[in-house]
Amino acid sequence: MPWIKQEDCTGCGICIDQCRVHAISMGNSTAHINMDICIRCGTCHDVCPQEAVRHDSELIPFEVESNIEQTRELLKNFESEDERRQFLGRMIKHFNKEKIVAEKSIKKIQTMIAEE
Repeated sequence: MPWIKQEDCTGCGICIDQCRVHAISMGNSTAHINMDICIRCGTCHDVCPQEAVRHDSELIPFEVESNIEQTRELLKNFESEDERRQFLGRMIKHFNKEKIVAEKSIKKIQTMIAEE
């Protein structure tokens, strides 16, 4: 999913003009993408002269760190070593579930591609 690196956006509006579903708007002199509307076509990536429209894979390290921060914060609610270990096991199950959902979704999308 695309995102706008605000410090690189000059507010030129090219991405707004080129967005076929009008998912990009201007606010505080920079572009913003409404992800509820965005169809992930990639046009905004292609037309941005400042390369301010970025790919979400760049956010992976930040998302991982956010997950770890949240886990550490929640871990504070458990006093005994056994409770803490059980909680960490539940967090692993939570992220494994997300991974399984993603993997199964990818397989179904690959099937859609093969059927095209």
